[in-house]
Amino acid sequence: MGTAIISYLDTHTAVRLAEDGVRRISRAAQAHIATSALLISPMTILEMQYLFEIKRIVISARDLQRKLQGELGVVVCEIPFATVAAVALDETWTRDAFDRIIVAQAKVNNFAYLVTSDEIIHKHYPRAVW
Repeated sequence: MGTAIISYLDTHTAVRLAEDGVRRISRAAQAHIATSALLISPMTILEMQYLFEIKRIVISARDLQRKLQGELGVVVCEIPFATVAAVALDETWTRDAFDRIIVAQAKVNNFAYLVTSDEIIHKHYPRAVW
């Protein structure tokens, strides 16, 4: 059996999947999600919690994480933070710390795919999928 395609979900994609399933996900992204081993950065969990605390989403990060894991098999990446942060130092195209870390997380994992609708990420990360 070959190596599985690895894809990370950015925060907004993870929230959309947890809240609405694939209804708000592009068809191309849906197809990619269906054929990938899905990961999220620990930074995605932190950003989801921030969104919950400021009432932009109604489900806590822990509950979203459990739902994603139970329904889609999404796991939290365990690459050491120091390794990811070292790569994030070169992501100077944004001041958004969440985006820097999430992109670096995918990059450090052999330039894994990153499922995101974020146009700025698409301009700067060649393996962004939407």
